[in-house]
Amino acid sequence: MAKVTLTVNGRTVSGECEDRTLLVHFIREKLGLTGTHVGCDTTQCGTCVVHMDGKSIKSCSILAVQASGSSITTIEGLSSGGELHPVQAAFKEHHGLQCGFCTPGMVMTALDTICRHNGALDEATVRHELEGNICRCTGYHNIVKAVLSANEAMTAGRQAAE
Repeated sequence: MAKVTLTVNGRTVSGECEDRTLLVHFIREKLGLTGTHVGCDTTQCGTCVVHMDGKSIKSCSILAVQASGSSITTIEGLSSGGELHPVQAAFKEHHGLQCGFCTPGMVMTALDTICRHNGALDEATVRHELEGNICRCTGYHNIVKAVLSANEAMTAGRQAAE
């Protein structure tokens, strides 16, 4: 058994797990944060995307022990004070969630995309960035609209803060 210590959604947490435990299973089973979904365990679907040290990763592709010492943000860590994060709000407003299974991974990927592109997003770029996430409800059109809307809101927010 290995001891894993992480900062998850701003809170330091520790737990023991087998050396072969995937980060996604540690998050769900040891920490009780079930917003991060398990889809394929092969990095194909993207339902398990979280942010590790500020960058999106597929948490089914990394062992919990490899992530030890890192800062992890899950879908549960995005909202603040009962208010949805702008990306979450845009997914709700533009009905980019359909059945909801892919939504946490899509939201986390979208946020990373918006941050990396610093406001310079178009439909083609968003579609390219979301290629590693599968939506079985084929809600991509609304998801793309939601990402572009969130990008606009977050860019306007950054400009207002300057």
